[in-house]
Amino acid sequence: MELTQNYQWNKTNYVGILKSFLIWTFTLAVCLLVVGFPLIVIMATIGVLSVVILQSVLPMSAVLLVASSIIGLNLLAVIIGAVILTFKGIHPQDVTWLRWLHGQARPLHTSVYAACPLTCEIDQ
Repeated sequence: MELTQNYQWNKTNYVGILKSFLIWTFTLAVCLLVVGFPLIVIMATIGVLSVVILQSVLPMSAVLLVASSIIGLNLLAVIIGAVILTFKGIHPQDVTWLRWLHGQARPLHTSVYAACPLTCEIDQ
């Protein structure tokens, strides 16, 4: 009891930190796949060229080495980005362009149906 009061472990919200980290990981992975598609094409091109070059040196494991390196570097970039954003205290709820993530849509216009002038004033 005294140990937790001295170090104030009970004031740290570990579930909130974990939740923020997981949401950032998901968000950054989706953004890498959707927005970073040209980057993925460039990485695939560089990967194919490096496989062709490494094939003479490592005939059996060149494809495995290059593919695991590309996937590992992408995962590492996403996780490091999520860790940095989490420990800076930036929560996904605070970011304005993440409305799609927590269901807050801002429609550009409201829909008007053709039958509305005929049926909108009918009480049931």
